[in-house]
Amino acid sequence: MTTSLSEQAAVRVNSPEPFAARPRPTTPAHIIRDDAEAIAVARQLAIRFAQGAALRDREGLLPLAEVDAYSQSGLWGINVPKAYGGAGVSYATLAEVIKIIAEADSSIAQITQNHLAINLHIALDGSEAQKQELFGLVLQGYRFGNAFSELNSKTVAAFETRYALDGDTAVVNGEKFYTTGALLAHIVPIVAVGEDGLGALVFADRDTPGLSVINNWSSFGQRTTASGGVKIEQVRVPASRVLPIAVFDTPTVAGPVSQIIQAAIDGGIARAALADTIEFIRSQSRPWLDSGKDKAADDPFTVSAIGLLEIRLHAAEALLEKAGRLIDAALAQPDESSVALATVATAEAKVLTTEIAIEASNKLFELAGTRATLIAHNLDRHWRNARVHTLHDPVRWKYFHIGNYYLNHIAPPRHPWN
Repeated sequence: MTTSLSEQAAVRVNSPEPFAARPRPTTPAHIIRDDAEAIAVARQLAIRFAQGAALRDREGLLPLAEVDAYSQSGLWGINVPKAYGGAGVSYATLAEVIKIIAEADSSIAQITQNHLAINLHIALDGSEAQKQELFGLVLQGYRFGNAFSELNSKTVAAFETRYALDGDTAVVNGEKFYTTGALLAHIVPIVAVGEDGLGALVFADRDTPGLSVINNWSSFGQRTTASGGVKIEQVRVPASRVLPIAVFDTPTVAGPVSQIIQAAIDGGIARAALADTIEFIRSQSRPWLDSGKDKAADDPFTVSAIGLLEIRLHAAEALLEKAGRLIDAALAQPDESSVALATVATAEAKVLTTEIAIEASNKLFELAGTRATLIAHNLDRHWRNARVHTLHDPVRWKYFHIGNYYLNHIAPPRHPWN
């Protein structure tokens, strides 16, 4: 399942045409065994992904070969439970893996987010047969996409996509947008509402007739996330692939897991922006004439500003790790108290990763100077990526839910954005 340079160079974002399904894996993916191996593999891949990140962003090139390497590395299966052959890593480790990948290329990291969240949904809501089948496919290297949000619904939680059972087949109709990862997926889990009014994930093969994925993502940030649209017209899926969504009916870590992945992406963007700021100041920036210094890196105001950014980044990363450990605890013993604690901790991490991602990517230009804005460097991608990705859910509500928890002992609502 390789991609030639000429093929990759021809595949750009923001096209109105349906995008052909990617080939299924021809060889099984690597199986990662533990947390340490997961982090080591992420670091190896990050070196490769970073090399072409600026070019892919500037030219709008989809990361076809990179995503193939990513899923074949085994990192897409690290939260498959050990009972089903996965590593079942700590969610602190999973967050670190995503942060490492996001530092190299945040678009590639975002392509993984829904797949990993869906792995948890399968573990929590799937039947034994569904777990055996779907986890087996994940460990072979199959990628889940995302057909969740809808462009014209009243809220993000309102769904007009419907499915109806026809014997042993589910028939799905609807339209989706913000479908991160669906373009390059092998299986597209579609959120649809049944005749009983309840939601479900319907796992459709990417090449199922009637399922069209459009490469029409046109945002100024996170440009190469394959986040276009999906049209679903009389798509027929085996009824055995319909998985009821019940993870928010009782206390589970489904919400915090979804959110910690988002926070980790923002943490990676922040770390990339800060690393590029430091490198540019050291190698290309000029000292301000009033400083009396020979090097920009000796300017006392620049030095202090870098110190403040590093402190804020380290605080965000510490909260990210704390949230992951609390998610692990709540996954092991889920109840109202443990899930609320994990949810609030993850919200705290999301607040700080959002703030440092935006601040670091903005401060880059103030500290590095005007020459850092030259198109050849494409350093503005960090700010664009931070600004777009942090819009996934409003941080202003995080402050409210965190305060309400500590002040009034009211747990945050349970949904994918908490």
